[in-house]
Amino acid sequence: MKPKQLANVLIKILGLSLCAHSVIPILNGLINLLQSQPYTGYSNRAGGWFYLATSLIPTAIGIFLIVQSRLVTEKLFKDEAE
Repeated sequence: MKPKQLANVLIKILGLSLCAHSVIPILNGLINLLQSQPYTGYSNRAGGWFYLATSLIPTAIGIFLIVQSRLVTEKLFKDEAE
């Protein structure tokens, strides 16, 4: 396997790892938002939205790495000859 092909596969695995590791924080953010109803006495909705948004950032980066892994590989290996 050539170095570019290996790098492409490893970048895709990194993207999958980022997506997999952000599933639980996203679920926690959604649960936090559901629990922050006005009638429960716990009304930290801004904190819930912030936690959810910061949990979605690694997911977005992971999806980008999965979809654009070839572009990232080309950027990393632009000076290397086949």
